[in-house]
Amino acid sequence: MGLSSTPTVSEAIQICIFDLRRGQHDGQELDKILFFFPTLPLSTQLSVIGLSEGLITFTRIFSPQAACEVIEAERHSHIFYEAEMDIWMVMVVEKSKETEAIWRTDALRRVLKEIHSLFVLFHGSMRTMLEKEPNGGLLRSHLRYFIMDYLSAFRKRCPLDFCCCDFLVGKKLQLPSFRDCLKERESVQMLTVGREAAIEVQSLVRLVESCAGNTQCHSLILFQDLLVSTTLSSGDTINLFSYAVRRLTPRALSSGVSSWSYLRKGSTGSNPTSVSLLDSLSVSEQFKEENSRHVLRPLKHDKWSKGKDGFLFTDIWGVEVGGSLISETPTVWLQQTEERMYLCIYQYKSLTLIFLIPVSSIFNGEQGVSMVKQQVLENASLRISKVEEKLSKGWGGENAYHVSGYRYLLVDGDRYVSRASPTGKVATLSKESLLALNKLREEADLEKGRARWDEQGHEKDLEVCIRAKNNAWVIARITRGKELYMVLEKANETLLYASDAVEKFSNRYCDRAFSLD
Repeated sequence: MGLSSTPTVSEAIQICIFDLRRGQHDGQELDKILFFFPTLPLSTQLSVIGLSEGLITFTRIFSPQAACEVIEAERHSHIFYEAEMDIWMVMVVEKSKETEAIWRTDALRRVLKEIHSLFVLFHGSMRTMLEKEPNGGLLRSHLRYFIMDYLSAFRKRCPLDFCCCDFLVGKKLQLPSFRDCLKERESVQMLTVGREAAIEVQSLVRLVESCAGNTQCHSLILFQDLLVSTTLSSGDTINLFSYAVRRLTPRALSSGVSSWSYLRKGSTGSNPTSVSLLDSLSVSEQFKEENSRHVLRPLKHDKWSKGKDGFLFTDIWGVEVGGSLISETPTVWLQQTEERMYLCIYQYKSLTLIFLIPVSSIFNGEQGVSMVKQQVLENASLRISKVEEKLSKGWGGENAYHVSGYRYLLVDGDRYVSRASPTGKVATLSKESLLALNKLREEADLEKGRARWDEQGHEKDLEVCIRAKNNAWVIARITRGKELYMVLEKANETLLYASDAVEKFSNRYCDRAFSLD
């Protein structure tokens, strides 16, 4: 019999953040709560967090070196992520018989990890904010607006796309479901370029770096929504790439699309009006709180615009002086070096250039940043246009990575790179195929977890081939840090045929990484 969860509230999904170092004395329990969604009575919040804290403490008895990741109770799934030392993020999901609500726990955990990574990108670590203001008010205020902006809003893609909606539609939270099993978080999607184009890109990177003089800067280059080049660490690259494709690329700017959205087959009819979930505060109270604490809200929609000079600008980082809003250059925190950097974005047609300058190296602030931008305009604009033109000529469109007859997801875990069938093609798969693949990926996640802890990081090869109820072949192959997930709906009935199809795909598109010989 499964463990019975204490919370009996009707809310299907709860997200909370709490600090185990706080509220350890009687009467101070509320102090440990840093964030809770949705807004529930404090007694209920304490009940959920108390249960979570008990589960964390209990599981440490049996596994002191490996933090608790998931607890499957009778009516709920509890997903845990220790974002920082003793600061835990927990998602509690009510179990349902509705097949639309089928999820992978690893996918849900990655949502928590992404929230934390993006928060740190813009605000720095939560622990540092608590040390800056020990009563926790500063951190709570920032977390509240940040996570609500992350979850909120509704956006419609272009008419050629299927309906896409953010996590929150109205006040209902939509989680990654089985329809997203051919997607991978914590990875970037890269553009494949030829040798000549690669040389041009590297030349552009060196030229941009020279515009900063003796200052060491970093850069990312994107074409459409694909990464072309980066000089950052893998973690910082993932964070900035995730933000760029959601708020900065030409598509994000032109359509207001939110790529935190998840593909839903069919249509929801008309667009519902966006609903703010900060409903416990009136509009005037929200404004007062946001401005009194200078709450930075980098995830707000439609806040970035492109200037005549090609640089993107926003008033998100603005400071009110004498009743007027003075814009400031955006800044971010790098994960690897914990260094604060100026964020500068230049865009030419389908190419987006992001370069980062250490705040500590610019002694005259905004004036110094403007000088670097001017150097980029004078020395690199022509090279940028040439690179964009070359990449455009070699670009095969949104279906460039479609392989006829295959619906696939290819993941390189060592490089944090993924490639998948276009979402429009994935949408043609039947529900039965997606459910089967989702279940297979859940099993693969468990196997990878066992290998990670039982064999001290030793990578375990895995090959599974399943015939789904609709006679489609659902396949998973994992080897040497690389993963391949595939659905073959029009394959022959024999296992040999399906295996041969995977071999052909591996030989042609994966450098034989998944070949059996």
